[in-house]
Amino acid sequence: MLHVLAVLAAALLFGTTGTSQALGPEGTTPLSIGVMRMVIGGTGLALIAFTLAARHARRHSGAVRPRLSARPLALMALTGACLALYQPLFFVGTERNGVAVGTVVALGSAPILAGLLEWGLTRRMPSPTWMGATALATLGVVLLGFGGEAGSGGGTDAVGLLGSIGAGASFAVIANAQRRLLDDGWDPFTVVGAMGAGSAVLCAVAVPFVDLSWLGTPRGLTMALWLGIGTIAIAYVLFTWGLSGLTAATAATLTLGEPLTAGILGIVVLGERLSPLAIAGLVVLAAGLALLAWGSRAPRDPEPFAVEA
Repeated sequence: MLHVLAVLAAALLFGTTGTSQALGPEGTTPLSIGVMRMVIGGTGLALIAFTLAARHARRHSGAVRPRLSARPLALMALTGACLALYQPLFFVGTERNGVAVGTVVALGSAPILAGLLEWGLTRRMPSPTWMGATALATLGVVLLGFGGEAGSGGGTDAVGLLGSIGAGASFAVIANAQRRLLDDGWDPFTVVGAMGAGSAVLCAVAVPFVDLSWLGTPRGLTMALWLGIGTIAIAYVLFTWGLSGLTAATAATLTLGEPLTAGILGIVVLGERLSPLAIAGLVVLAAGLALLAWGSRAPRDPEPFAVEA
């Protein structure tokens, strides 16, 4: 149950991103915020995680450690690249289709894609509880998103749709790649530290090409530090540690607590008003997460089902 709570806590931190940006200074752009979020967050994540990894190694000095070879190096590099890619893909979706629809598609597609990818890689059939809870939670996200868009017009932009699905796919790859590393015997702190370091290096390359003048203001600096340390460094340490006791599909579904948190903060902090449909979405989403948390009391990995030749 502690692993479930860790992933839900990570989702709560993820869910503060939109409110933090709304309370930030003027003159920011999604790209500049995203770059600084990843540079600060990825660096902080690497420092925190590698410190915890060293402590973990000292406590388990007699344990057999996995060998660093091409496979784990490739998986660690993949998670860093996907974390760096997630943000621009996500913002393409929200810029072209609006925050609600873009978020719905990105977060709603992530657990489905994670479950399908995990099935394809491991031949583990997701449990009936996961299927039911994911369907319920995804329905809640859809109701929340489209309920918030009441009165808006226009169709869905194809490029924006692909961006949102790409963001969901990036998160699904992260969850599955980390799950493979954990299964190979790597401790969760080394896994998440490598991801943070890789993403920070990749995003640092973009720093000279974005306007960061807003970073010199108190509000801008506060926002950047919170987005980096709170929603990346601390959140991903919690997420990866929680993932060590869950399937990738279950962890990805639990992160649907992010739009639940974002919706509640929008009402309480930003004074937004949700339609009855969006409120119903919050209730359905919460019910799906509760069902998944209850079902996750079972052992992490169901037995792989047999595949006939």
